[in-house]
Amino acid sequence: MLRVVVVDDEPMVCRFLRTILGSAEDIDVVDEAHDGAAGVEAVVRNRPDVVLMDLRMPGVDGLTAIERITELASPPAIVVLTTFDADQYVLRALRAGASGFLVKSTPPEELIDLVRVAATGHTVMSAAAARRLVAASTDRLSARDRARELVASLTTREVEVLACLAEGLSNARIAERLYLSEATVKGYVSRMLEKLGCVNRTQAGLIAYDAGVVDL
Repeated sequence: MLRVVVVDDEPMVCRFLRTILGSAEDIDVVDEAHDGAAGVEAVVRNRPDVVLMDLRMPGVDGLTAIERITELASPPAIVVLTTFDADQYVLRALRAGASGFLVKSTPPEELIDLVRVAATGHTVMSAAAARRLVAASTDRLSARDRARELVASLTTREVEVLACLAEGLSNARIAERLYLSEATVKGYVSRMLEKLGCVNRTQAGLIAYDAGVVDL
């Protein structure tokens, strides 16, 4: 069973998500919270696989909660809940460690599948949405300089893998494209994330966009 915690200040949203996700035989919504502080406590208490996190909440907001959760040992995948996919707050959340985001209007059947994807460690976000977010960043120039400095520490092969990550490719797809074994790709990804100081593939993908490894 995939264990999920929902954090949103709107009880109706939490109820809706519980109903939809609860209809899947392999997903269990183990807890819900209505502000960031309670969300962190729910994660510590329940050790879920996935957290669905609203960003704009009174008190401790979602961004602060994400930063606290990613500091935990073996943190869960955090998926941001948002109304608009070009919200700059979402970009800050992704840089802080969220593994992707879902627009609240996501159809129920897609929501279930995307939660499953997030639990496997993959990015829950289209490449097009990532490009829109990065292109709209008000911190584009400084982010570019930081990203280029980080990418300079990578080998040529690691940069190739990074470009594939930015396209949202799975390890299996990367292996096919670069003519490598999937185990070798996993090794490259692990070392690359460590060099870049990233907690997940999504952060690495954003660095790739910032550094110009892939085109917007």
